[in-house]
Amino acid sequence: MFDLVLQLVFVILSVSLALVFFRLIKGPTLPDRVVALELIASLTVGFIAAYAVLTEKSDFIDVAVVLALTAFMAAVGFARYLEKRGRRDGE
Repeated sequence: MFDLVLQLVFVILSVSLALVFFRLIKGPTLPDRVVALELIASLTVGFIAAYAVLTEKSDFIDVAVVLALTAFMAAVGFARYLEKRGRRDGE
């Protein structure tokens, strides 16, 4: 039963990843693409965590945490870029 649940988790994450990838390509604006990239990073963390549960290796959890922190820092960087992009140099 547990294996069936893990397979279902992988299927749901895969479908979600495909839909988000479509949003990344389609856009239409840069903030939409940034949100899609963030969601792709979060789904990847989910994949890694589910794989860690499947293989019973806790080392993968460290990788998931590092990826989540890196994705968060990238989101902060994108937000600062988008905020400064709307301002003029004199403001």
